[in-house]
This record gives sequence, structure tokens and C-alpha cells, in this order.
Amino acid sequence: MLDDVAALVAERNRIDAALARAVRAAELSQAPERDGQRSMASWLRGHCRLSGSEASRSVRNGRAMEHLPVLAEAHDAGLVSASQVAVAADVVTPRRLAAAAAQGVDLAEVDAILTGVAVEQEHDALVLVVKRYGDALDPDGPEPDPTEGRSLTIVKHADGSVSFRGHLDAVGGEKFQTAVEAHVQADRPAGDERTRAQRQGDALVQIADNALASGSVPVLRSVKPHVAVRIDLDDLADPATGAGVATTGFGATISAARARWLACDGRISRVVFGPDGVPLDVGREQRLVSGHLRRAVEVRDGGCVFTGCDAPNPWCDVHHLVHWIDGGDTSLDNSALLCERHHTEVHHGFRVERQPSGRWRTWRPDGTEITVPAPLAPTAA
Repeated sequence: MLDDVAALVAERNRIDAALARAVRAAELSQAPERDGQRSMASWLRGHCRLSGSEASRSVRNGRAMEHLPVLAEAHDAGLVSASQVAVAADVVTPRRLAAAAAQGVDLAEVDAILTGVAVEQEHDALVLVVKRYGDALDPDGPEPDPTEGRSLTIVKHADGSVSFRGHLDAVGGEKFQTAVEAHVQADRPAGDERTRAQRQGDALVQIADNALASGSVPVLRSVKPHVAVRIDLDDLADPATGAGVATTGFGATISAARARWLACDGRISRVVFGPDGVPLDVGREQRLVSGHLRRAVEVRDGGCVFTGCDAPNPWCDVHHLVHWIDGGDTSLDNSALLCERHHTEVHHGFRVERQPSGRWRTWRPDGTEITVPAPLAPTAA
């Protein structure tokens, strides 16, 4: 049984290697552009339903394998895993490649050493070797540009909860810790049994609350950023808990009870739909989309409608399906929610259309339809 497990791991490694090479080939040929996507990572998320981290790793590994051919061969042979290649990819970032070239580093020798460690030693040993290489390549540390090393990755899970990880330079980290600690120390009621981690999490949410309430955040898409929740009137008025009946602007599902809690300190906007989906219309006199029409479009579309795109409401513009200059009304029927990239694509030949069933479809400039790739399309019952 253990031999079977090992054989399956090796086979997975070989498949991951083939996937990374295919992803890189598609990236070099700009294949995602044909489906209106900016990158292979976005195409993998939208068309292959990969998570953001999985998609990014395949892209990054494909690029790294070009610079580390010995490691790539070991990956092809099933001896090295995708996670090991992802670790080694830190060696061949553009900045480190430039530093290595300037110092006359023999990358082929580095490739051979990394491969030997990856094949013969445990995963953490490779992590340590890559770190030591980076330290030796740049013993004085990175240039003092604080923005270069800052990052924040936010991941939304299926239940609507959010995880994030990030890295800040010393000064940025000091500002962040000071702001969080101020709220932690200001909120310490008697009998508080929260852990330190829980208090810091609550503090971070309070910082966001204060910023949104004060209106100090930048205006987004002509509307002040706000927490948006969609819920049917009957569910809002019903005193029952009603789990999973409300939807937030970023797509999370929450209970009616939590929606009512948010409504206690928020503005309620009515968006009325008839049984036949009668559109909300503000007429020809108004070219720009008003706040209430935008809310109606957000409620109906729930994000970018371009096939394969997962951009949430706040990232999107409201597009006139029939352009204003061509006589198109500013109405719900004539509107579609599109992220900035796909709004641009639609103005350059791509086309979106809403079917009577409510499903959106997308066509390329040559008239062919963008669909889920056949190997991943659900089979008909």
C-alpha cells in the first residue's frame, strides 16, 4: 500500500510538471487574451476553477523551470514536487537573477545543488538552502524601498470567511502594530476572555469600521465604499434566524440575523423586481448610472458577467449593452456589470448578452463563444 502511495505521489509530480510547462507555453503565446483574460492565473481561476494560490503556483513554476532545467527534469521524472519547485522559484525572481548575473554566479551550479537537495532531503532542507542563497546573494539586505517588500494576500473561503497573510517592512509593520494595539488596549472590558489573537482580529475589524464610517476611504466607482448586503424583504422582516439567505457585496453568504444586525446601523435601499423581471429604468435623460440603478445591477449580476471572470461588485463598472450614443437607455435591461479589464474588452469587439434564463454568455470578436473547456465542463444528466 505504501508503494502505491509513493507511486501516486510521483505520478502527481509528473502531471504537475507537465501542467506547469503547458501553462508557461500558453502564457508565452498570450493564449489567455483569446478568452479575454489578462493572465494565465486569471484564466486558470475562471475556467479551471483553481484557487488563486494554485493558479499562481502553476504560473510561477512554469517560469522557474525555464531557468532551472535540471530541477525541471527531476520534476518531469516525478522526483520533485510542485511545492519544492515553488520554493526554488525564489532563486530565479527577476531581482535575484539580475543580482546573480552582476556577481558572476553560475546558475547551472545553483540549479544542480538545488536539485540534489530537493531529491535527496526533506522539504524544509530546500527551504533553508534557498534562504541561505538569498542571504549570500544580498548580504546587506534589500534596498530600502518600503513598498517593494510589502504584500497582502486575501483568500475568501467557501463559507464566506476570509484568511489573509502578508509581509510589511519594519516601518510599515510598526504603523500597523501601533494602530492595532491602540484598539486592543482601548477595548479590554472586565472579564474579557478573548485570546490575544482574537482581540487583534477584533481590532482590525474596528479599524475598518471606523474608516468606512468616517468616509475617509477613497470613493470607488462614483460611490462611497460601504458594506453591501442583499436580502429579500420577507427574510429581513422574519424574526427567524434564516441561515444563509443574505449575500454580501463580495459574495459571502450570511444569515438573516446577521443581515438584520448590519441593518440596525445602515441604510436600507429597496430594489423591486416584478415576477417577470421588469427592469428598473431611469430613462434617457440620465446617461450616468445612478446609485439605485447600480445597486439593482449589482443585485442581479453579483459581479463581472464576462465568462471566466470572478471579479466582485466593487471592482466593476456598469456597462451599457447598447451604447448611449447609439440610443441605448440607462436601464437595468441595458446594463451589465463588468470589471475594468472586461469593460475595455467589450468596447474592443467582445460581446456579452443576457439570456431569458438569466444566464450571461460571452462572444469573442470573431463570433465564437467563450465557454468552459470541454474536459472541465459538467456532463449533462
